[in-house]
Amino acid sequence: MNIFTIKEMTITSLQAELASENTTSVELVQTYLERISVADSNDDGTNSVLEINPDALFIAEQMDKERREEKLRGPLHGIPILIKDNIDTADGMHTSAGTIVLADNFAKQDAFIVRKLREAGAIILGKVNMTEWANFMSEPMPNGFSGRGGQVRNPYGSFDVGGSSSGTGAAIANNLAVVGIGTETSGSILSPSSNNSLVGIKPTVGLLSRNGIIPIAHSQDTAGPMTRTVQDAATLLQVVAGRDEADPATLSAPPLPDYTEFLEKDGLNGKRLGIDAQTLNNLAPEKRELMEKAFTALREQGAELIEVKVPEITRESSVLYHEFKHGVNRYLRTVAAHLPAHTLKEVIDWNRINTDTALLHGQDILEAAEKTDGTLKQTDYLQDRLADIRESRTEGLDQVMIDAELDAIIFPSYYGCDIAAKAGYPSITVPAGYTEAGEPFGITFTAGAFEESTLIEIGYSYECATQHRKAPN
Repeated sequence: MNIFTIKEMTITSLQAELASENTTSVELVQTYLERISVADSNDDGTNSVLEINPDALFIAEQMDKERREEKLRGPLHGIPILIKDNIDTADGMHTSAGTIVLADNFAKQDAFIVRKLREAGAIILGKVNMTEWANFMSEPMPNGFSGRGGQVRNPYGSFDVGGSSSGTGAAIANNLAVVGIGTETSGSILSPSSNNSLVGIKPTVGLLSRNGIIPIAHSQDTAGPMTRTVQDAATLLQVVAGRDEADPATLSAPPLPDYTEFLEKDGLNGKRLGIDAQTLNNLAPEKRELMEKAFTALREQGAELIEVKVPEITRESSVLYHEFKHGVNRYLRTVAAHLPAHTLKEVIDWNRINTDTALLHGQDILEAAEKTDGTLKQTDYLQDRLADIRESRTEGLDQVMIDAELDAIIFPSYYGCDIAAKAGYPSITVPAGYTEAGEPFGITFTAGAFEESTLIEIGYSYECATQHRKAPN
């Protein structure tokens, strides 16, 4: 196998190659490392991979040994995967959220989802760059930039790479690993997935454990799959989802289904889907045309499309500022004593001292968050949190979906991510084509809590009917 034949290969196709002994997990890791060296340079590549796992080849050797002994762990056995730099790994890699202040942070234990990946036999190939502090540092900061890693570039051209899981988006789109993990607070999986012609699943908050992920907001944070196909996304979601006794958000989740059972080509037949017409009015004519073609494809597959009006939440909410200070202070208490910051205030002060390297785009969001008291009892926080729930759920997505008897709501690109994020509801983004200039464009479907199976049905059926994704040149 070489760096060209490996392009666009899926979990299923690679497992077939491994089973037939046409390749080994060691060869896969070596091939992806070669591709990273060629396609991810700082000068003219995607600049998406921050660091390589020093244990990757050793883990691959172990997975090959287990395969020879017929001790397969599941569909991810021996499959190389990349994960975002805000997810803890207790190994030779750092966890920095793209920051310089945490550039020497080695986590003491794996995040819960990382443990599940390792148990499933996945090979964590490395960590990817991201928008610093998951895009919660500075208003002027461009998507994909971090002080530690520099600027991530879109492999399709000079287009917005999306944020904050930009490194995952660019790396998986550019075939630098089989699949990847991103995280989202509001749009951070959906945006880079749409912008890099990927499938991204932003799960219901509570389907995946948040333990071991540097937080933004506990009410909205979640990790999720970013892949080149819906089948790979469903397979990866199956592995990382599940109950964690240490994360209360996961304790009320319903029993976990087998998401791969919902990969039905006729999954759109009979589905009622709402079109949020007002978001279409914000599109450039070329992208509006892509959406109209998507609507035609959906109808041809048996879906019924109903025009609806999803309420816009225009009120400014303080929730993220309050929850960020509370969450990040809690996380920073766990890092090693030799690191220069153990509170948000210390991060801000350290950045000010190291302005030339750490503050290329400022830190106005960090400073605004520091002004909260970190107790989650201030009046503005409590009122805004309750209003977010009411406006996004009761008077928002729930009301629209009940009134129109919908299975899901359609949004162009990653529009609608804000209301779904506040509600904690799931979405899936699937490639929907390209502009004449080659810019990727996605379509997003949003459903009710823990309706990932419905979204996988819809996304897979649409993907099978359209087959839009193509690899970047």
